[in-house]
Amino acid sequence: MTNEDNQLQRMGGAARAKKLSPDERQNIARTAAHARWEKAGKVIPKAIYEGILTIGDIEIPCAVLEDGTRVLTQSGVMVALGRSRQAKGRQYYDADVNLPAFLTAKNLKPFIPDELTVTSSQIEFKTLSGTRAFGYRAELLPKVCGVFLDAATANVLVERTQKHIAERALILIRGFASVGIIALVDEATGYQYDRPRRDLEEYLKKFLAEGLRRWVRTFPGDYFKHLCRLKGVQLRPDMKLPQYFGHLTNDLVWRRIAPGLLRALKERRSERGSPSNKLHSWTSDELGKPELLLHLGTVVGIMKINTDYDVFHEQLDTIAPIYPDEPGLFDDPKDWEKPN
Repeated sequence: MTNEDNQLQRMGGAARAKKLSPDERQNIARTAAHARWEKAGKVIPKAIYEGILTIGDIEIPCAVLEDGTRVLTQSGVMVALGRSRQAKGRQYYDADVNLPAFLTAKNLKPFIPDELTVTSSQIEFKTLSGTRAFGYRAELLPKVCGVFLDAATANVLVERTQKHIAERALILIRGFASVGIIALVDEATGYQYDRPRRDLEEYLKKFLAEGLRRWVRTFPGDYFKHLCRLKGVQLRPDMKLPQYFGHLTNDLVWRRIAPGLLRALKERRSERGSPSNKLHSWTSDELGKPELLLHLGTVVGIMKINTDYDVFHEQLDTIAPIYPDEPGLFDDPKDWEKPN
């Protein structure tokens, strides 16, 4: 094809483009992009749910990919952290160290844990509309916030932009305090209403630890103190807790943390433990213990503002309702120890 032919083709293409609507031009561009990706043999994961994660006045576009990965868009993470410019493609990502560029400053290096590099790989995916986007695993953002808050505590943030990120990180961490980032993304995208059973099974697998820990030592002293107060029981340092407190804890705690958790805990007890032994928890440090502590914080917080057990229970039902069809777990008086 001669140069003249090329010029005529370009002119014809330009004239045709002028006659197309914006939507038509966008569809053509999208089709061409997909063709280039397929030709290159690159498999790009697709989003199956999308939404906006809102924390205070901060809005972060998020998605759930077809393999169940929860992602926050790269530009959304940048804006959430108070960066003045939005990320574009790989511009703000340093592949050599597998970290976003804003984490590569030397003064931050001592505060970056090894596991952060595992979750910080940039993810390229297709949105529901078919366009290409870049994002990070949702678990990255709380870890990034932790880096800047640790650095701020050590008083090593020297740049104004870093100090601004630390201020935003504090806002975000407070938003994550009441519920995990994964749950927030699921709620924002609507994925919580269609979470596959295998996803729940994997969740429970991570929740249950392979090592034993005395479950009662995880509970804060305030839990027992306020439970005794609300039930009219005098709390003494040397007392044995009433047996029915086991039934109450089934109701107030274990039936409300995750669907199927109480049944799974009971199955673990049958497999690994003797009924004659004091019951130990199977909650893992990675997921189970933090989730348990967050729920206990909610329970104790509602306890503190009430003087009537029934009113407290009604409020707990509203904020953290029971998952149905859960069996009893702490029904054996031998399961109970006195609180620390």
